[in-house]
Amino acid sequence: MNRILQDLSIMLRANLWLVPILAALVAALFYFVAPPPPMYATMSTGSPDGGYVQFAEKLRDELAKEGFTLKLVNSSGSRENTERLLDKNSGVSLALMQSGQELELSDEQRKELFNLGAVYQEPLWLFTRADIEINTLNDLITLRTAVGAEGGGTRMMVDPMLQANQINSHELPSMWHPYSGKKALTALLNNEVDAAFLLGQAESPLIQQAASHPQLQLASFKQAAAYRARLPYITEVEVGQGLLNLATNQPQQDTTTIGPVAMLVANESFHPALTALILVSAQEVMKHGTLIDSPNTWPQDLAHEFSTLTEAEYFHTKGLPLLQRFLPFRIASLADRYIILVIPLLVLLFPLFKVAGPIYRWRIRARIYRWYKYLRDVDRQLTNDTLPQHVDEEIKRLTDLQDELAKVEVPLSYTNELYELHLHVRYVLQRLEGLKAARTQA
Repeated sequence: MNRILQDLSIMLRANLWLVPILAALVAALFYFVAPPPPMYATMSTGSPDGGYVQFAEKLRDELAKEGFTLKLVNSSGSRENTERLLDKNSGVSLALMQSGQELELSDEQRKELFNLGAVYQEPLWLFTRADIEINTLNDLITLRTAVGAEGGGTRMMVDPMLQANQINSHELPSMWHPYSGKKALTALLNNEVDAAFLLGQAESPLIQQAASHPQLQLASFKQAAAYRARLPYITEVEVGQGLLNLATNQPQQDTTTIGPVAMLVANESFHPALTALILVSAQEVMKHGTLIDSPNTWPQDLAHEFSTLTEAEYFHTKGLPLLQRFLPFRIASLADRYIILVIPLLVLLFPLFKVAGPIYRWRIRARIYRWYKYLRDVDRQLTNDTLPQHVDEEIKRLTDLQDELAKVEVPLSYTNELYELHLHVRYVLQRLEGLKAARTQA
């Protein structure tokens, strides 16, 4: 055991030249590798009682399990979220946006934003008084209708539908009102309007309040397929009888509605490496589904006009990156980055370690062979009879060399070469002693 440790010590000392080279390569690895992604981000959501905030709060809680801090900032809705994403000084890097809004942006603005994926549906609900029958939007022209506040999410959905019906959205009928959300529902309950468009998830308090009222009914968009063909950013939503409220049997028959989807959109300040973490957390939020969303169906990569991150495409097609399936995000993220540079590092190290063996053998043998130059010089002088008169000094020098060789350490596999040197030193020493004896007799 001691001999093995001794040989190992000799080997390490002989290869000390590798240490500065390895240190330089490792330093280069840490210098050139991209820094790890930040474990925090700021997200613009929506009104405090809206669906965007509810989803964002659940997303924040899921991210917190990985040690990620998601700061939420309320807004007036999708349009303000977009403005914040385009504002480089807002501090916002992530936001929820209503599908279709990208059509309002310029090509340059769309290039600055990245769609991570759609995370849930936002149906458009048309509630009317129970004694009113609606077949098409044109039936609403003579009715008192709440169509949503100008610039709001509801109006953003309704306006393209009106234009598809050749109704001027900028010159609305006199009986239509720009009411949204709670104001629109209150007006409907107070008989101030006959119909109201509401936008939001089926579970939202606003939709549930409307569905629980016995004097209201949910209208069906019988032309849903036609709207879907003209507005590719919307989805058709099938609402089964009683799905919204069993007690009031709302809706009272199988109904079809339409609506946009909520998209997770990031800007250029968002670190792409966070994409998989954000999306898998959104997946966890939606894993049980909703009243209208089946479990384990969101997020999805639906058609859009924004740029797409490579990391988002990978997630939607293949799922989580391999390491993130088994390791915490922080560790997996670091490993992903270093593996990229470790491969070329290994390419450099392979020839380095390949020459390490010959260099090691050369350094060990150099401890032995460096004495042969002196032995060869002495031997030549003996052969040519040109040795100086001071033979005693040469004899003493070789005697000291024998003592010095006894202290030389070499691995066990090189011991035979060391012993051969001992024999050769002894051979030359005997010749010198023979020469001295001959001169003494003469």
